Amino acid sequence: MLDNDVKGTLLIANEGINGTISGTRQGIDNVLEYLRSIEAIGSFTFKESYTDAQPFYRTKVKLKKEIVTMGVENIDPLQSVGRYVKPSEWNALISDPDVILIDTRNDYEVKIGTFQNAVNPNTETFREFPEYVAKEMDPAKHKKVAMFCTGGIRCEKSTAYMREQGFEEVYHLEGGILKYLEEIPASDSMWQGDCFVFDNRVSVNHNLEKGNYEQCFACRMPITVDDMQSLAYIKGESCPHCIDKATDEQKARFREREHQMQLAKKRGEAHIGSDVIDVIEKRKAAKIEARRQAEEANKANAE
Repeated sequence: MLDNDVKGTLLIANEGINGTISGTRQGIDNVLEYLRSIEAIGSFTFKESYTDAQPFYRTKVKLKKEIVTMGVENIDPLQSVGRYVKPSEWNALISDPDVILIDTRNDYEVKIGTFQNAVNPNTETFREFPEYVAKEMDPAKHKKVAMFCTGGIRCEKSTAYMREQGFEEVYHLEGGILKYLEEIPASDSMWQGDCFVFDNRVSVNHNLEKGNYEQCFACRMPITVDDMQSLAYIKGESCPHCIDKATDEQKARFREREHQMQLAKKRGEAHIGSDVIDVIEKRKAAKIEARRQAEEANKANAE
């Protein structure tokens, strides 16, 4: 990834590989070709969208116990998973009055966009999903369950868990929301709003272009133009979502981070990401070289 100037994150676990990366056409193709050449990975599916700005600061590869953390042992999507439903067949399924449609994403994601008539479990993290199922779902009552998430990965785990709990007819949107937006024309769509994405775009609209949201750099929540007009919004420090949650110490830290980012911007340097690593390494090298030259000069004077 570094050799091809491709940024983003790849997650690797025993259950598979997942991630989002961004770069030039050639750079992306080179990374995909390399991943396919790894026997343990083999073939895989991926989705593409276009952006005219790099949406990631860093290049990261992480080894994880789970691709998405549910916190439940022995849930294996390779052994049992819900029935895949292609985007072209999704509208018909979720229009069935006998189907309960569940958005498996977190509450802040659901609030900026979801499918018509979808149930919001109001979870803050994916770890809370099993508790939601235990309290609100019943295999005897909910005979048909359809589920969806951003790219389909969380549904691999959630549908496997639902089947483990005795739900027989469990479906999920193949490729997730992003694949649906890619394939289904807006005129035929049952999607409402933007789709939250985990990069600097914050959200994408039905055309998979940057949406109408920005992100609070303090709490990472999506914020609207109205939120940014609020007295609670201080760039880099607080927003209406977190103004009453952060401590004074945290706010001071956020304020200092924003200050350092602005200073770095004035110097023409990146404050975070792989670019700043280059800057740090260059500064270290310059200090080492200066120290070496000083030592040689002192040695020459001593002689």
